[in-house]
Amino acid sequence: MAIPTRKLNALIQFISKETNEEVGPGINVPLDMGVQELDNLINTVLQNEEPLPYSFFTQDIEIKKSLGEHVTENSIDLELKLPIYYEPQAVFRVRAVTRCTTSMPGHSEAVLTVNFSPDGSCLVTGSGDTTVRIWDINTETPRFTCKGHTNWVLVTSFSPNGKYIASGGMDGDVRIWDPLTGKQVGAPFKGHKKFITAIAWEPVHKNPKSNRFASASKDATVRIWDLVSGRCLFTLSGHTASVTCLRWGGMDLIYTGSQDRTIKMYSAIDGKHCKTLEGHGHWVNCLALNTDYVLRTGAYDHHCEEPKSEEEAQKLAQARYDHLKGPSGERLVSASDDFTIFLWDPENNKKPITRMTGHQQPINLVSFSPDGRVLASASFDKSLRIWDGVTGKYKGVLRGHVGAVYQVCWSSDSRLLVSGSKDSTLKVWDISTQKLKEDLPGHADEVYSVDWSPDGQRVASGAKDRLVRIWKH
Repeated sequence: MAIPTRKLNALIQFISKETNEEVGPGINVPLDMGVQELDNLINTVLQNEEPLPYSFFTQDIEIKKSLGEHVTENSIDLELKLPIYYEPQAVFRVRAVTRCTTSMPGHSEAVLTVNFSPDGSCLVTGSGDTTVRIWDINTETPRFTCKGHTNWVLVTSFSPNGKYIASGGMDGDVRIWDPLTGKQVGAPFKGHKKFITAIAWEPVHKNPKSNRFASASKDATVRIWDLVSGRCLFTLSGHTASVTCLRWGGMDLIYTGSQDRTIKMYSAIDGKHCKTLEGHGHWVNCLALNTDYVLRTGAYDHHCEEPKSEEEAQKLAQARYDHLKGPSGERLVSASDDFTIFLWDPENNKKPITRMTGHQQPINLVSFSPDGRVLASASFDKSLRIWDGVTGKYKGVLRGHVGAVYQVCWSSDSRLLVSGSKDSTLKVWDISTQKLKEDLPGHADEVYSVDWSPDGQRVASGAKDRLVRIWKH
């Protein structure tokens, strides 16, 4: 039965969430219009040759049902023009991993770090047994065992052009390996007095040769190295305690977080100190940039096609970086043992955009989704929390783990999240519904490291049970 007093139509105005500009005229639409119809309408308004998927929001609340139900549930006034914000979703879709296809033995101690190459064709792992192992992903077999470190390998990192692997460990050395031969490239990079905590490479759009990288250490310094000459170019020694995390941004800035509770910014060109960001009341554990994903994968998108030359790689990487950075610039987020997260606009402001609270224990990791719109945080309080990547607004909590959550990684389409925990399981979460999609038991002990390949095909996990597992759909 129709209710006579109820409005059946609404006047809507599409607004781009990225630029905040109105698009097209005000349109009178029926209230029983769903998301699919809004999608068709915005594609028509934007005159897209191929229809793209979009998300729609009013007052930062996503529209998931019909317009009428959304308006009623959120008590939205329809007397005025209703602004509807839209943003594009990834055109491709990654399927959730559902099963373990291979369990790869080889390491004789806990597997502490797993990393896919930027094109997803190769996997590297570092372990407490002092070795770095390189695995063939297609055959799911070991390729090389790289020996040289004299103590636990804590960090492994692929260069964004995929040609080198850097590893750092308890012995304070950084070693470079060739993923095609498994041989060490040059001599070890010595200089740090204590163990290595993080490694970051110069982005491809700034330097397609990927011959400069930075290493952070418990000795409170960060060193910038040149791969070709084997020399330390400069040392950043502004911190007074262990440097726990490191990011090499796309604007020639290096960001460092430390147990001295500060975040420092340095010029990547000459190593000069630019800014100190203060606010945390305890150790800074983790930094993340909204451009992390494109900085890590360089010229490779989800198709993972090899660029023809270094020049082309640089152009592709620059275009991907500029598109993701957008008009709002590079954003930084920091997480701490004080249970809080800060969102910063580091280039323009020393004060944080917002302070995010909610976790009840120290935070292990924060990670921006590949499109930079959502932020996930993992904590010792056994939960993951989801935040808006632009405003820092709290969006929800993901509960399910019964132990501390050590690591999270996004799928390349930003729709799914995988987490590894002390409870020995991996879990895959659907971000739009904020619900558990897949529970993946299999490891016999704590899961220390997870990574989702850039092509979305598989997840790798490393655990205290000394095994590397590959998960697929």
